[in-house]
Amino acid sequence: MSNLAPEQLVAAQKAGFETTFGLLSKAFEAIEKLVELNVQAFKSTLAESQEILAKAFAAKEPQELFALPATQTQPAIEKAQSYWRHVYEIASSTQAEFAATAEAQLKQRQNDAQALVDSLAKNAPAGSEAVLSAWKSALATASETVGSAYRAAQEATKQVVEIAENNVSAASAASAESTKRAIEQVEAVEKK
Repeated sequence: MSNLAPEQLVAAQKAGFETTFGLLSKAFEAIEKLVELNVQAFKSTLAESQEILAKAFAAKEPQELFALPATQTQPAIEKAQSYWRHVYEIASSTQAEFAATAEAQLKQRQNDAQALVDSLAKNAPAGSEAVLSAWKSALATASETVGSAYRAAQEATKQVVEIAENNVSAASAASAESTKRAIEQVEAVEKK
């Protein structure tokens, strides 16, 4: 049997629902941000395509027409990098909010478990000290194990995020440099 009063069960259920709906709300906010970003990117791409097409039709010489893609390469790469940077920011901020919620829930569950054991200890019959001591020891060990696992997962996630950020930065720099060289080569050929 449970030593929890009906009010405590209702409160626990209410807290669980609030957490669930809070997480769902955060997930939908992230989805809204991604949709908004995609709509903005589509509108921008459509306008830029129209501008490029107008320039192509206005070209009077073949060199102008052939030079057009070279002038568009660097801005396109920068826009793609900006887009993916925004996607990363949305994902990482959402992940951080989820992690904070998970950490708060973990601490709350540990406190609830400790309160339950303390409540049992107060209402325990004489001679059950050994059992209660074993429960307290098991709870402390479990709490420490869960805490250690959670800290290890946080550290691993932090390292993965740092590696991803470094890789994105390195790829952006390399892409920008290779694009710059390609544009310089096209311009050198055009000058000849």
